[in-house]
Amino acid sequence: MSRQFVTEAVMMAIYGQLLVPSSPVEYIVPYTTIIELYELRDSDEPLMNRPDDDKHVKLKIRELIDYFEEPLNSKKINRCLSIPWAKSSAILLGGQAQITIINSLDTETYGEVFDPIETELLLSSQREKVPILTDQFELIQRIIEGGIPVQVYDIDDFDFAMEEESFRSSP
Repeated sequence: MSRQFVTEAVMMAIYGQLLVPSSPVEYIVPYTTIIELYELRDSDEPLMNRPDDDKHVKLKIRELIDYFEEPLNSKKINRCLSIPWAKSSAILLGGQAQITIINSLDTETYGEVFDPIETELLLSSQREKVPILTDQFELIQRIIEGGIPVQVYDIDDFDFAMEEESFRSSP
């Protein structure tokens, strides 16, 4: 059985290790974070502190967009966009990684404490009953302080999160 996480599409571009996990993993990604990739690609604002890193991440974002725009992948994504909370068929990202796009909706459950994408991450996590994987320390803090009923992992703890599920699944 593969481990599942709710995360943003940009995480796949920034953290290449997510694409080569040691065991099967499925990333459930709100569609709005796919749209955000286009905004990040076209933005002049740096995503990373070092120019070389920024150039590399923007290249990876372009590659990810191109991959999502391939006919079969595009068809999978577009199928889920007509129904709220529908999920796409799995899109393979490597030997052990796959992504499923979810047509999540920001229903403003969390008001002004979380932005619309964060709200969609939270709602997707609750709906799918899987943890959030993020690199945003402030988001993790707000989730904990707000008592939001989701499990969340820092991206630096990815290997631990993968092992933890294996430990819980063992007899």
